Amino acid sequence: MTHETSVSSRRRLDETGLTVFEGYAWMVWLGVALVLVAIEAATVDFTFLMLAGGALGASVAAAFGASVTVQAVVGALVSVALLAVVRPWLKNRFTVKTPAQLMGAAAHVGRSAVALDRVSPAGGTVKLAGETWSARTLGDSIEPGEEVVVDSIDGATAVVSRARLVGD
Repeated sequence: MTHETSVSSRRRLDETGLTVFEGYAWMVWLGVALVLVAIEAATVDFTFLMLAGGALGASVAAAFGASVTVQAVVGALVSVALLAVVRPWLKNRFTVKTPAQLMGAAAHVGRSAVALDRVSPAGGTVKLAGETWSARTLGDSIEPGEEVVVDSIDGATAVVSRARLVGD
């Protein structure tokens, strides 16, 4: 090995810091992207997918002969851009929007029921969702057989009002 060859080898080591992957950096970035896609498959949050996109950007930069520093900057910029622009759109597009499911007594608010006996501010009973509930009104008394609407639930008592017909 001549003196000139050893100097150029040292120079290459000083400039890149990674002579082992010299010429194959694009494959390393591609491998990083594949690992990030595999992690994304487990998390399904679109974060690691955006980072994989950044690694692909760095892989392209490496394929065009950019230095390791430029590759890292390209990867970071592409990742940040994808996280800021594409990820929110993907999350919005693929996130299932389900209405809040009310449970327990709160699920009965707004339902209709039928008065089983006279319901007054002092009390009474209604048939609500196939069950007999104690009930009371906040105003007028309601006669047996009339349709009522549950306004609220107070403990184990349905607070009801007379059902209104459309146009009344």
